[in-house]
Amino acid sequence: MSKVKIVIGDRLGKGQNIAKGIEAAGGTAIIIPGVGADMKVGDVMVREGADLGLSFCGSGGAGALTAKTKYGFPVEYGLRSIDAGITALRSGKKVIGFGFMDTEELGRRMVEEFVKLGGR
Repeated sequence: MSKVKIVIGDRLGKGQNIAKGIEAAGGTAIIIPGVGADMKVGDVMVREGADLGLSFCGSGGAGALTAKTKYGFPVEYGLRSIDAGITALRSGKKVIGFGFMDTEELGRRMVEEFVKLGGR
């Protein structure tokens, strides 16, 4: 299997720590630069052929719902913990929306779980 490619879109232009965790686990992180980046997650996923998208804003929903509306990606949103994100990944979600959580652990665990699931 090739490297897991994950797009990160953060409403405040962050995501550098998540990217460190993704890369530490052997994945490829694509950070969308700038404020409002969460709204572009679906666009960048399609353009880059990404496996997953992680969207971050106050509510944890705007970017994920935009990706679903525009491209039909299965989404889960409004999440506030890494374990909730893992559960969403296990249930086949491709875009996962969180409240603000720029942590290396989140990136690392998402890659590890994606690989465990066989890249589905």
